[in-house]
Amino acid sequence: MFNLPLSQILSRLLILLIALPVHELAHALAATALGDDTARRSGRLTLNPLAHLDPIGAFMLVVAGFGWAKPVPVNMYALERRGRYAPLLVALAGPLSNLLLAILAAIPFRLGLIKYYANTVSWLPNLPEFLAYFIIINLALMLFNLLPIYPLDGEKVLTGALPPNLARPLENLRPYGSIILLGLIMLGRFTSLDPIGWIMDFPLRTIFQVLTGS
Repeated sequence: MFNLPLSQILSRLLILLIALPVHELAHALAATALGDDTARRSGRLTLNPLAHLDPIGAFMLVVAGFGWAKPVPVNMYALERRGRYAPLLVALAGPLSNLLLAILAAIPFRLGLIKYYANTVSWLPNLPEFLAYFIIINLALMLFNLLPIYPLDGEKVLTGALPPNLARPLENLRPYGSIILLGLIMLGRFTSLDPIGWIMDFPLRTIFQVLTGS
């Protein structure tokens, strides 16, 4: 974090206050629409960052460019009454909200209204730099949360999509999911190996180029 230009730190802090609340609100809205009012009763139908932010996940977003918020509570029984794929749809809503934010931020680039110069460094974020980071961080949040490791959304999406007999091994790994995820993150931060970064790098660059036309 301390090696980052001040403009990037400020951009990440501001994006954190937008991207994570929108991500969690999307989960809450999807669950509510599918008949589960747990999120509403828990005060999570809001864009207030204080209702959603997890201190460690927020810190990781600023430091690493990806992170997480407090999971929105859901009642799986209420969701499953609406159909087998209801939990999958709730899990998918968060990453899709980050993709939508990235698409919206890419419109000025696509229309040629602004251009981003990757080597530009300033003390304060300019608009092209901020929008580029907004796109990158939202794509990173989407891809990170789609990793099939509990408690990330990708694990819930995959277990919801697979037949029960194939989903069971993943469900059996859930008690160890947080340890596995933390180990992978620490491996990437403190060694030359970075499995998460390696997995995310190509799709992130590709989607960024497609969205911005760069």
